[in-house]
Amino acid sequence: MPEQTSTSTPHHPTTTQAPQTSTLITGADNSRRLDALFVNAPLRDYNLRPRMNDYTLPVLGMAYIATYAARAGFNVGVLDAEAHGLGIEQTVKAISTVGPRWVGMNLLAPTYDLSARIAAGLPDGTLLMVGGHQAKAMPKRILADPRMTRLSALVLGEGETRVAALLDDEQRRAELPGVMWRDRLLGTTASGIPRPGTAARHLAPDIDALPFVDRRYLPQDPYRADDGRIEANIVGSRGCPYDCGFCGAAVSANPDIKIRTRDPENIVAELETLNADYGATAFRFVDDLFLGAARVIRPAMEAFTAHRIGERFFWDATGRINVLNRASDDMLDTLARNGLREVALGIESGSDRILAAMDKRITAEMTEDVAHRLMERGINVKGYFILGYPGEQREDLDATVRHIHNLWDLADRNPGTFRASVFEFRPYPGTPVWQRLLDAGHNAEAMLAYGDVDLTDQGADESMRQRDEFNFSVGIQFGGVPLHKLRTTLAALTREQHDRSRRQGAAA
Repeated sequence: MPEQTSTSTPHHPTTTQAPQTSTLITGADNSRRLDALFVNAPLRDYNLRPRMNDYTLPVLGMAYIATYAARAGFNVGVLDAEAHGLGIEQTVKAISTVGPRWVGMNLLAPTYDLSARIAAGLPDGTLLMVGGHQAKAMPKRILADPRMTRLSALVLGEGETRVAALLDDEQRRAELPGVMWRDRLLGTTASGIPRPGTAARHLAPDIDALPFVDRRYLPQDPYRADDGRIEANIVGSRGCPYDCGFCGAAVSANPDIKIRTRDPENIVAELETLNADYGATAFRFVDDLFLGAARVIRPAMEAFTAHRIGERFFWDATGRINVLNRASDDMLDTLARNGLREVALGIESGSDRILAAMDKRITAEMTEDVAHRLMERGINVKGYFILGYPGEQREDLDATVRHIHNLWDLADRNPGTFRASVFEFRPYPGTPVWQRLLDAGHNAEAMLAYGDVDLTDQGADESMRQRDEFNFSVGIQFGGVPLHKLRTTLAALTREQHDRSRRQGAAA
């Protein structure tokens, strides 16, 4: 649910004015018309309040689709309005200036309204395709949205092969599984009917056969971090076998997704390519599974050892606390030797009652044990925490605050560091907790009314600035703690973490 940030902060200037269109769109051949422009909407309208943070995670999924389409012979580009800090008007103008045949958008719940406003401003004759979590969670609502009148294809799930097919011929949507559209004459919803034997290829493409992401489509990746290293983001798997209540990737919400992991040799080959092409020596695995299953960790570490990855590179990854809790000391030693620099853990709460409600399958004691074992080996730990989960009471919030302080204390006694990243709960359609909230009487429209919350004091609070893009809320109290108390606690913990990180940086 929360963001993932790098161990060190990348050097990127804050965008206050939009660059020229030619510099906004990445990866396209400007000598011929664009077949498709893939647009990542901003997280808020930056015309109304300028962006404060310097860096946002790259849109790897969109870049995978663009890379695949380019390999199929199409001229495509990416407009990352969030990375450039664009407002809605600037985004629409940039699209209209280049006039693509198709515009593709990834729809997310917090940015859906902004995406719909962009879609409404598209030039006449432009076809629109959409995908993403929100498209999958509420397809009929999106197809009925009057701002989406240019929507010709709503793609459910992984899009590489189906997007390429649509760019080849819009009418092919009739034979593509998981593609929906609205018949403009009848006003009814239609869906593609796949040819026999083609569904699996489209819905779960072989991820080892996909080309490596062409980094031309990513304006901020690879990037240079404060320590001087060139860093790049990477995925090692698709799908997640866990069922955390707040997460859009929860297995119960995605029964159509086949969980797949890349062959370790394929992963190593991409690391080597990024090193050769860009000089990258640090990498971050952003998928849920790389350190989330023993069956993935063991072969990956065998390949990393064979290729002496730890002697040349550092890498970060997300991990599962219950899986790492079962890992042997030898395996943790192997991770450290192979260059593991930081593990991002979904700790979420210090209350075992709330952890059970989230279906995290962990306890606070387990978290402290895992964090200790990692940090004593010099592996840094980043913990994500959610404040205000449905049913959370004051004693649960207090337990989380104590838990964070306990983890900080552990870090003070070990070579590895601990960073706490704290967020206010917000509900997303398609997650396991969404239906439970509806059943409890919450209104769907109110839960979809995402708005940004300025915790930066217009940028004056440096501790909040690098996470400004993630300060948003639906303004509903879901537990027993008032929102102002949650936000005061969130700000206090974030400031304390900022001060700790600054002292550690000065000491280094």
